[in-house]
Amino acid sequence: MKYSVWTLLMLLCLGCGQKKENVKKTEENSTNMVKLMTLDPGHFHAALVQKTMYNGVDSTIYVFAPQGPEVQDFLSKIKSYNSRSEAPTHWKVNTYFGDDYLEKMIAQKPGNVMVVAGKNSKKIDYILAAVKAGLNVYADKPLVINPEGFQKLEQAFKIAKEKGVMIYDIMTERFEVTTAMQKQFSMLPMVFGELEDGSRVNPAISKESVHHFFKYVSGQPLVRPAWFFDVNEEGEGIVDVTTHLVDLVQWELFPDQIINRTDIEMVAAKRWPTVLTLEEFKKVTGLDSFPDYLKKDIEDNKLKVYCNGEMVYKIKGKYAKVSVIWNYQAPEGTGDTHYSIMRGTKSDLIIKQGKEENYKPTLYIENKGTENFDAVLGNVVQNTINPMYPGTTAEKVGDNVWKINIPDQFKIGHEAHFAQVTQNYLKYLEEGKLPNWEVPNMIAKYYTTIEGYKMAKEME
Repeated sequence: MKYSVWTLLMLLCLGCGQKKENVKKTEENSTNMVKLMTLDPGHFHAALVQKTMYNGVDSTIYVFAPQGPEVQDFLSKIKSYNSRSEAPTHWKVNTYFGDDYLEKMIAQKPGNVMVVAGKNSKKIDYILAAVKAGLNVYADKPLVINPEGFQKLEQAFKIAKEKGVMIYDIMTERFEVTTAMQKQFSMLPMVFGELEDGSRVNPAISKESVHHFFKYVSGQPLVRPAWFFDVNEEGEGIVDVTTHLVDLVQWELFPDQIINRTDIEMVAAKRWPTVLTLEEFKKVTGLDSFPDYLKKDIEDNKLKVYCNGEMVYKIKGKYAKVSVIWNYQAPEGTGDTHYSIMRGTKSDLIIKQGKEENYKPTLYIENKGTENFDAVLGNVVQNTINPMYPGTTAEKVGDNVWKINIPDQFKIGHEAHFAQVTQNYLKYLEEGKLPNWEVPNMIAKYYTTIEGYKMAKEME
């Protein structure tokens, strides 16, 4: 049985609360037509938003950017989506190139939603300018990468509330099915029990993400801009990819609950570099030499990129740990990986993605001594999980360990998650409402990453 993107959205979007925070509908939204303006698309995630067509979204994209390879790569991806044989898109692109691209977008405002995915150093200034102009924002993570940016973000949310517009970051990992399933099982006391408090050594929840500089996107080798390796532009790993992990910690542990900065206590944090040779840098950027602005990070003709980070913190009294690791290239047949564990009083919920799992995310449930656990788990899978994820089974694979087999139709891949998040955002725009927890939790999320960044720098 095949599922539409909307059906999968409804199945996987387990974290959307019913109580909403009212947001005034803009004059443009009252026409029920969303018009997208893509600003300075320096990251391939900007194009992935357009890999799918959406009901209620104008087919013309307005692109404002400086001339350069990044925007040309964006336009090439849009062209490839339009010309593919299966389910081609039909985007029309209206472009403006010039150094005053931001000013032109604000002055002309041909759309009502700014899409931004690019240099993280500039992102918060783009967001501030957009909300001041009464524009909605749909932004790739992270929104901020340093303490100064976080102060601007708080200001931006205040202005957005006054103007009646939305700021929303693209949290694709909420739609990864094993993560959604892990969350669902954690809300079933007969299987999971209650969440443990955890400790610094054994946190109640841990999430680790391993990424690679050289990879394939939409079937083509990914060419990264050289500035991607400048932590002053991209941000260090502890404030970049960890954004997803911190978001999942909040989303899984405290669904539909407001989290404030006072609920966060940083315990420990550290950072360390990945070292790239010039040959590796050439392969992933296409450049023959290191740019001058990277020379501050070069030792012995090798580039040190502080893209790795780890933090342990308490959230509402529960210990959490997140870590991100960047390697140059994944071994043959593998890719980016994710590990996660939630510790309950009755069982642990563990996501692995190693060789044994054929490098595919797989959810395991490890019983801690509950009697007749096999029968309890089987009953839950049949009566609670299958109505949402038909065909799911629990397979015993070891002493007190069960593997959750999820049908392939729910494993749609990272790129397809962008359409799911976008559909969610469009629903909020149509309703003129956000879940009441989204804005405070976004603020708490970036407060957490910035506090981890500050502590990691202080600990050196």
